[in-house]
Amino acid sequence: MTALTLSTAGAATLRADALVVGVAKSPKGGKGLVVAPGAEAVDKAFDGKLATVLETLGASGSEGEVTKVPSPSGLKAPVVLAVGLGSAPEKDEAYDAEALRRAAGCAARALSGVKKAAFALPVEAVEDAEAIAEGALLGAYAFTAYQEKGKDAKGPLAEVALLGGKPRDKAYKAAAERAVALAEEINRARDLINTPPNDLYPESFAAIATAAGKEHGIKVQVLDEKALVKGGYGGILGVGQGSEHAPRLVKLSYTHPKAEKTLALVGKGITYDSGGISLKPAGHNETMKCDMSGAAAVFAAVVTAARLGLEVNVTGWLALAENMPSGSAVRPGDVLRMYSGKTVEVLNTDAEGRLVLADALTRASEENPDAIVDVATLTGAMVLALGNRTFGIMANDDAFRTSIHEIAEEVGEQSWPMPLPADLRKGMDSPTADIANMGERMGGGLVAGLFLKEFVGEGITWAHLDIAGPAYNEGGPFGYTPKGGTGSAVRTLVKLAERTAAGDLG
Repeated sequence: MTALTLSTAGAATLRADALVVGVAKSPKGGKGLVVAPGAEAVDKAFDGKLATVLETLGASGSEGEVTKVPSPSGLKAPVVLAVGLGSAPEKDEAYDAEALRRAAGCAARALSGVKKAAFALPVEAVEDAEAIAEGALLGAYAFTAYQEKGKDAKGPLAEVALLGGKPRDKAYKAAAERAVALAEEINRARDLINTPPNDLYPESFAAIATAAGKEHGIKVQVLDEKALVKGGYGGILGVGQGSEHAPRLVKLSYTHPKAEKTLALVGKGITYDSGGISLKPAGHNETMKCDMSGAAAVFAAVVTAARLGLEVNVTGWLALAENMPSGSAVRPGDVLRMYSGKTVEVLNTDAEGRLVLADALTRASEENPDAIVDVATLTGAMVLALGNRTFGIMANDDAFRTSIHEIAEEVGEQSWPMPLPADLRKGMDSPTADIANMGERMGGGLVAGLFLKEFVGEGITWAHLDIAGPAYNEGGPFGYTPKGGTGSAVRTLVKLAERTAAGDLG
């Protein structure tokens, strides 16, 4: 993991292997590049012509653009990396935190293999420092566990020195500690998502959660297949019965003695989704190791809450199973008796996530938390609706849905509130069971949300995050987002826990 230090040193005097500065497009009506605050000493070393030099090299200040130039005399770092911030803010306005976060991420990724980089990006408030730190630590991420480490292999940027960070200021220190804890747990979630399914399966995931619980004072309970059978968890068992790797339900309990509220988080943890008997076609199953991204997000959020010592009780439920076809697999037409006692007719075995979540939602409801949020790579329909970078939010309470949307926007995660139309419920009526696991094809993401709503306890505030789009990035990296597992929804869940601790559940 990349190290983070706060520094009061000047950009010209700090010894580092690279110096990161920000550049932007001129505000409306202006022309050319603008050197962002924090880089004044660097511009001076270029005789006030840093923008001109960069423009000569083709730099435009566009968001995510990276330009490297050799340092002139007067700077201790041998290389200056200018990263684009997009349009410069108008007079008396500051750079957006998300723009700083993305720029820092781009710079950190471009500096892989470098030992130490000094970041001289605009810091006008503690929130700016935290955004830069968070972006740099997330942008430096690389998953190399399965690659041979030859002499030419580049590791991630080893150290980020954040200039303007005020290391003796309590607020800045707390912001840096939060950024480190959050980034480390998001990167742990990314590692889990990227781990091949022959190594990450329900039992091994449960073991990782158990080890983390011991390290961070989180109580962990693991229900194995025998306990699941005894408890009547028909949804989780039904999905997992076709695999050699038996399912698990993992409960992570973080408690604080001063907590007045309890938040329950439920994560879909299908460690590999073949579709089961309703087999996915070629071209749709190669990345299905990522179908446990919801459980990874919940796991990361609970551990982060514990590391930050938040004054809120947070319980995480990881519904873990592997969905495989075999002679023992659940079949289309089978009826499962769920933990709630309801029966479900399985019309499509590839609509398995809602089955494991249903059992976990019912179990979580028994503890009567103040709110439940489930997170899942649940439907392709949500990707069709919102694209690859935005997750959908559904809820049984409009104010809670709005609150989560606002939180997601605040922390830089793209999201959009979605409805739960009552008329779509009829499509899940079954002549055989209480409900079917499929309904109308159009609006499939909303149908899945309506199915889950059936298993939430009466009177409990609940929200569902469908992260099928942003959970796994199959394209090139951008901002602080890598190729592969992204850790989507972790920052939203952690901020929700912080707001809940502050007495603002939404």
